[in-house]
Amino acid sequence: MSDPFAPADGPEEDLGDGKDPIWKRDFPFQALSEEEVTRRDFARYLVAGAGAIAAGNVGIAAWTQLRTINTGKPRAIVALADVVVGEPFLFRYPDNDDPAVLLRLSDTELVAFSQKCTHLGCVVYYEPEEERWHCPCHEGNFEVKTGDVISGPPTRPLGRIEVEVRDDGKIWALGEKVGE
Repeated sequence: MSDPFAPADGPEEDLGDGKDPIWKRDFPFQALSEEEVTRRDFARYLVAGAGAIAAGNVGIAAWTQLRTINTGKPRAIVALADVVVGEPFLFRYPDNDDPAVLLRLSDTELVAFSQKCTHLGCVVYYEPEEERWHCPCHEGNFEVKTGDVISGPPTRPLGRIEVEVRDDGKIWALGEKVGE
């Protein structure tokens, strides 16, 4: 009885009749440089790739920590009557790509901040029951009135947007500042 696992045409090397090995018939493609990649070379490529990714991450982290918050031109946001006390009002400032949030703390007190967390730029939202701004990405928390860091990985306060109510009854954004 013959071995069921033996190759049908004999050994894989030269078949003795001048024909190429089976694998060469099944895969007749050749490259200009058919070099083998050794385990050592593979490890070098792997370490180099991981190093490049790590360097990119360090660069991104440095950029997020060193970037400055742009100042915008004064402009109207919303009518004071349209903002409910204790509920956030979302808007865009200074550009349409920059999310911001306005909170009416009382009839006369307003605060506004960039909605981007100063850690890695995730969106923060208001948690009234905890009286804080919260970033769900890395559990960063900020003080409601000042935007100062309470806990988590952020090292800088939220970018504060100075606002005022003008005679026309509208809330105006005057520009952004980094925490007070």
